[in-house]
Amino acid sequence: MLLTSKTDHRPTAFAKLAPFSKQPYTLHKPAHYLASLTLLASVLLTPLCAQAALPEAIQTALTRANLSATDISIIITPVGDKTASRLPAPIQVIDSPKAANLPESLTTGNDTAEPESIQKQTTQNNNTNAKEITVHQSALVTIEKQTIKQHARQLHAYTDDPYTYQSIESVPPLLPDDALKPAKSSNENESSKNNNDKSTAHNPAIKISFSPLLSHQADIARTPASTMKLVPSFIALDTLGADFVWHTRVYHTGIIIGDKLYGDLIIQGSGDPKMTHERLQQLLYKVQTAGIRHINGNIIVDSSVFKNVTKDPAAFDNSPLRPYNASPDGFLVNFSSIGIKSYPLDNTRAQLTYTPQLANYQMPSMINMRSAACGQARYSIAPQWQPAQLTLNSNLPDSCGEHAFYVAYPDAKDFAARVIAAKWQTLGNTLSGKVIAQETPYRANNPANKQTKSPHGLAAIAMSPLPIVSYPSLNLTQQIYDINHFSNNVMTEQVALSIGAYKTDVNKNDTHQESVNKQGTDTDKTINNQATSLYQFGQPTATDYPQALQSINQWWQTNLTTTPPHLTNGSGLCRDCSISAANLSELLTYAYNQPSFDAYVSSLGIAGVSGTISAHSDRLPKSQAIGRAWIKTGTLNNVTSMAGYVKGLSGQDYVVVGLINTDHALNAYTARTVLDSMLDWTAQH
Repeated sequence: MLLTSKTDHRPTAFAKLAPFSKQPYTLHKPAHYLASLTLLASVLLTPLCAQAALPEAIQTALTRANLSATDISIIITPVGDKTASRLPAPIQVIDSPKAANLPESLTTGNDTAEPESIQKQTTQNNNTNAKEITVHQSALVTIEKQTIKQHARQLHAYTDDPYTYQSIESVPPLLPDDALKPAKSSNENESSKNNNDKSTAHNPAIKISFSPLLSHQADIARTPASTMKLVPSFIALDTLGADFVWHTRVYHTGIIIGDKLYGDLIIQGSGDPKMTHERLQQLLYKVQTAGIRHINGNIIVDSSVFKNVTKDPAAFDNSPLRPYNASPDGFLVNFSSIGIKSYPLDNTRAQLTYTPQLANYQMPSMINMRSAACGQARYSIAPQWQPAQLTLNSNLPDSCGEHAFYVAYPDAKDFAARVIAAKWQTLGNTLSGKVIAQETPYRANNPANKQTKSPHGLAAIAMSPLPIVSYPSLNLTQQIYDINHFSNNVMTEQVALSIGAYKTDVNKNDTHQESVNKQGTDTDKTINNQATSLYQFGQPTATDYPQALQSINQWWQTNLTTTPPHLTNGSGLCRDCSISAANLSELLTYAYNQPSFDAYVSSLGIAGVSGTISAHSDRLPKSQAIGRAWIKTGTLNNVTSMAGYVKGLSGQDYVVVGLINTDHALNAYTARTVLDSMLDWTAQH
């Protein structure tokens, strides 16, 4: 999420980083001779641009933003092969359909090379002598600039939080699915025809190493803001797999007679990052179609897959109502956020609706209006969560019109319980007991749980051996898209925690299988026990932040050479976390050569087109990076950052990282232009 919080200090930690290339080979020589030769060789092998000052365009942008070269770290490194790019096709943004003789709707041309008019282009590097660059031909997707701007205007006019809105409502992307997939080069297509796929350039076994095109203070550890999301999102893809899904399982105790359950319904949370209110209703509908419409007992929500992860939503920036401050949870519902939609009835009043509904909680259906500009919820309607009701402490600005505000509820478990109760009733079902959300596994006779009574009669029958519903989440690829495209903090934390839970579970199952092989008779006895249920077996190990972050650290040490970054939650919503540009560059370079790269790069925003980098073209209208850069951005007070991939006009792919930290007040708009210039400069190569 884009943030407006203030950093307390600049990180001063420095990472010890491995060099990008090995020392040159030498014969046996005297020590002083070897030292001189090594120094000379290193100077000769280092690119001139890496030794020089920052490019003039970047330096000019720094000066304009009242920043200095000491405030920024940059590293730009070539990756891959010009003839076998792994990046998606560039997006051509045009002023009007007539400019490219295209129909007025968005068009895709998977077999169309870039128009001749841009195959050769005059570019300016460091504002020195202009030179002609032959633009690498590749498939294009074309979109009109006005379409992008209109889409952005509609989003910002309709809601105060467009990123939460797009995550919750699953708004269709502006670009077709084909535009997000990496384009196949002619070499790859020929290779496919010859059934020789193993020889393609992105075989993980083939590693091509390059020296940086530009490296400036790359080893300094800095606060990364949301570019930190690149770390857990890729490690999850690499560890769990792009097709990984979370399974939310539903069990019951007691017995079902007709459509009535005499017992408790148990929902076992899996850590699913995107259990929206609509998906929760689908889950409950599946319970209904499994034969349960009336429950003579309780609904118990088990969120024990994550432990001790609840945080104070006001701790980071004193904005507890903002959805980006929501706590993760083992059974997170709708990001613990509610949508408040206004519908003006006349010039003085507006009707309010709420999605999702909360059971046994009062929320005003009408609000008076005032003459004012529409802004964030905390300014426009000043909501406040009371124990049994929501109060709005300000009248609605008349300029809001039909508008959607998103407000985070302070307690993830209470929110889930109220939404479940409301959804269950909406489906026409009944519940005699309560919805109880707890961070411990279900136990029928748990004396510590004062909310439930010991079951008796039919309800005392043990838990069902198999789940009556096993509801899969959206796959990890789809979830990573929301995380990096819309910078969803709480989803990132769910994924980071899941790395620890499910990675550990694999090891646990291996150990368990060894035990089974040795003690098969004991297992048979356990299975024959009347209390046996899959609820008790094969589940991920309950994890917390320290365990999850340790799993991430171990992955880094196993696969990369730089010192691991310092994470506290994985989302970048932190002031004490740090990472260097070299750290991120190595991660992005490693990811480029892995099987899960397609899912990873497709999750990133496209410069000047979509995601949190869509405003790139507004800040730098003539940027060569528009439609050619796949970027994750980060923003905090005193911090702005960008990291991702750029397809140069020459056809060369680049990993690009830029981190800006400063002690003084930062004008985010002008500071981002510095990094925009970095993308533009890279694309010109």
